[in-house]
Amino acid sequence: MPEPRVPDPVSVLVVEDDDTIRRAVQLALERYGYRVDVAADGLSGLEAFRAGGYDLLILDVMLPELDGIGLCHRIREESLVPVLMMSARGDALDVVAGLEAGADDYVIKPVDTPVLVARIRALLRRATFQPSQSPPPEAPDHVLVFGELSVDTLGMEVRLAGRPVPLTPTELRLLLEFAAAPGSVLDRRRLLREVWDYGWEGDTRVVDLCVLRLRKKIGSGRIETVRGFGYKLVRD
Repeated sequence: MPEPRVPDPVSVLVVEDDDTIRRAVQLALERYGYRVDVAADGLSGLEAFRAGGYDLLILDVMLPELDGIGLCHRIREESLVPVLMMSARGDALDVVAGLEAGADDYVIKPVDTPVLVARIRALLRRATFQPSQSPPPEAPDHVLVFGELSVDTLGMEVRLAGRPVPLTPTELRLLLEFAAAPGSVLDRRRLLREVWDYGWEGDTRVVDLCVLRLRKKIGSGRIETVRGFGYKLVRD
């Protein structure tokens, strides 16, 4: 049976300094129908990113010239493109640093191809997310307002005090999940399932760090921590 294909064009940039891993990831993703470019160091990766217009980036943490954390920071200054980090150790500091830099998710090397592809597909679904249907014209409930924060669930636009707030696809999906149930406590496992599309147990640090990034953009008091349970969006 042939490998499942992905819609064209889906372009991925892999920045990895290990020749064997870089080539293995490239070949594996190409078998699934992705168009894959590669770079062997952080500066070359930054140059390729600026020239390429990619749908998704895969960055190793440990890179020569410019490490993956620094590269992710530079990319986030210019783009909201989905970013998946790869770490050889799964070290907590690597994971936290990558997520704080703006990465959407991470995997630990060596990673099985089906797991990597599942993570990529989940990131791409978040990046292209649209509501399933529009509300009737007489019900303009698609603009949700929480104090100075407004969330347009159809236009996929967030504003704070009237000014647009640039959010990554993952941050936007997270905020939409909170906005759909204001005042309700959402536990980390639910958020992993609904936002990150994990069909298995995931690392809840991904949730915590994304909430932290979101708070910096929409106001630190808008999302409240409920210790021992999870998080909730404050209504007003």
